[in-house]
Amino acid sequence: MLDLQNYTVMTPTFQVEELESNGAQATISIEPLEQGYGHTIGNALRRVLLSSLPGAAVTMVHIDGVDHQFTALEGLSEDAVELILNIKQIRIKSIIGETTSTMKLEMTGPAEVTAQDLETSGGFEISNPEQHIATLAKGQKLHVEMTVESGVGYSQAQDRKTSTIGEIPVDAVFSPVITANYKVEATRVGRRTDFDRVVLSILTDGTITPLEAVEQAAQILVRQFSQIVTPIIPQEEVRESQLSPEEAETLRLTVEELDLPTRIANALRKGGFKTVGDLVGVARPTIAKVKNLGEKSVDVINDALKKKGVELGA
Repeated sequence: MLDLQNYTVMTPTFQVEELESNGAQATISIEPLEQGYGHTIGNALRRVLLSSLPGAAVTMVHIDGVDHQFTALEGLSEDAVELILNIKQIRIKSIIGETTSTMKLEMTGPAEVTAQDLETSGGFEISNPEQHIATLAKGQKLHVEMTVESGVGYSQAQDRKTSTIGEIPVDAVFSPVITANYKVEATRVGRRTDFDRVVLSILTDGTITPLEAVEQAAQILVRQFSQIVTPIIPQEEVRESQLSPEEAETLRLTVEELDLPTRIANALRKGGFKTVGDLVGVARPTIAKVKNLGEKSVDVINDALKKKGVELGA
């Protein structure tokens, strides 16, 4: 087998440099690369930049006095559709890795309402506070609550079901990268003229710099490729391999198969708990924090688990 540690011909010696930078937009070069690696690295980075970087966005909106998105709003220049479209343009940055939060807006006119008027949690901040939201007439009130979630890529409104009247799911674009393109040029090192140079042109939404985006994309690729070299077996697979067939089958049961009330089953799924295996050993306070659940719901869930021979943690 080839000893890659002593294989120096292809050892990377390239450098990453910002050629131009204007806040959210930058041109970044990567050189010198071995011949052919320009497209290999450029295309891989571009695909990850556009599809796999994490971000935050508004996923649900509740507007007082509005039952659905086609409702007219008294004292507001915008209708509900325009208001929601403006809200979708708000750029949100998660600063402590928070996954879900709520932003509130409460204004009395006359007022030009912008994103800086929003009340946010400590885990998120708004990158474009000048974003226009609505024009409110004198004496009129506007109260809006928005659910903010972290995610990757694009999420359709129809993927989020709600039974609460007045809650309006909205399409969410989590990706912080708006555009990413690359080109490969020839460059030289000493007498050799057959090296590649990748030039990336990147525009972000302002929640992350282009250079940070490239670094994150590279880290994602490193994690993917490291699984080929040093594969990691998920703990769930290890645990399941040590169980009897009956125990393994129990852990694979879905929350719906526990005969829980529909409300509780839906809340668990939205909270990321889809199977019995996801629930076993999880602390009761953790389950109680799931939206639309409480202590009584936790008791119902634990009773259902006990019937299958398992239970929640303390």
